[in-house]
Amino acid sequence: MLVLGTMHLSGLPDTFSAEMLSPLIDRLAAWHPTGIATEDLSGLQCDNLRRYPSRYEETVKAYCFDPAPAFRTTGLDVPAANAEAERLLSAWPVTPLPADRRHLAAVFLAAGERGSALVQWLRLTASERRAGEGLDDDLVALLDKYAKRRNETSLLSAVLAARLGLERLWSVDDHSADTPDSSDPAEREAAAKAIAQAWDNPATHARQTESDRLTEGLSKPDGLMAMYRAYNAPSAPALTYRSDFGAALEEPSRKRYGRGYVGYWETRNLRMVANIRDVLGQQPGMRLLAIVGASHKGYYEAYLNQMHDARLVDPATVLE
Repeated sequence: MLVLGTMHLSGLPDTFSAEMLSPLIDRLAAWHPTGIATEDLSGLQCDNLRRYPSRYEETVKAYCFDPAPAFRTTGLDVPAANAEAERLLSAWPVTPLPADRRHLAAVFLAAGERGSALVQWLRLTASERRAGEGLDDDLVALLDKYAKRRNETSLLSAVLAARLGLERLWSVDDHSADTPDSSDPAEREAAAKAIAQAWDNPATHARQTESDRLTEGLSKPDGLMAMYRAYNAPSAPALTYRSDFGAALEEPSRKRYGRGYVGYWETRNLRMVANIRDVLGQQPGMRLLAIVGASHKGYYEAYLNQMHDARLVDPATVLE
């Protein structure tokens, strides 16, 4: 397993361009992963969260893809579409036809797995990226738009998977620990103030200084690779902990808001890693690349290092 901590590409300045990712994609491709896990909610989890709107309404709005348009073209709801995608892949031809890929892309969209749909889309030649086999014009436009979206799944994971000849991505994010903010404005303000005060510390200032330095050098040759090397340095998780989660644990508010925050964070990461372990168990021997926001990296590696059948790879050997 290789855990690649990443900045969120949507937060980079306008000097960033997708072409800057090419050296990183080359290095990751040379590692030859046979599976790629992304920081996306699965269609199945989103389907479950939609059934509990009093708790998860905002989570669904923020993190879930709407599969309804693909349901209308395929007739498959989320569970049925996931089952159909698994059935199709279990008997996937060595040389699938373009029609096969368009159909599987439509099924993945109905399953709520937009990243995997994009992999199928990118594996088509430009002339075959058209409507048909469950993809109508609106879904084609959606895939074309998503391919250009500035995030790690669109510009990195899906592109890498298509280049490697993989058929899908694995969505392993988890937001089932989310809870709505308090309905009391004073309570929300008190919690936000307590966490903000905890984050105002020397480790946070050091992180910000380093982030500013790396961002200023982004447009230089090897600038993005320098950023990835820094985010995946052995010292990075400890600095993140001192800046963020460790500081929150010690904040002194009467209601100990920081402890609640860290409880949510650890629960989320445990469930994300459980999703990864489930993928590994389904395909023993997989070389899995997990691409995740850098703040998760230390937790991923600590939890995965306890698994009996998972061996972590030092990202420095890949990013050199």
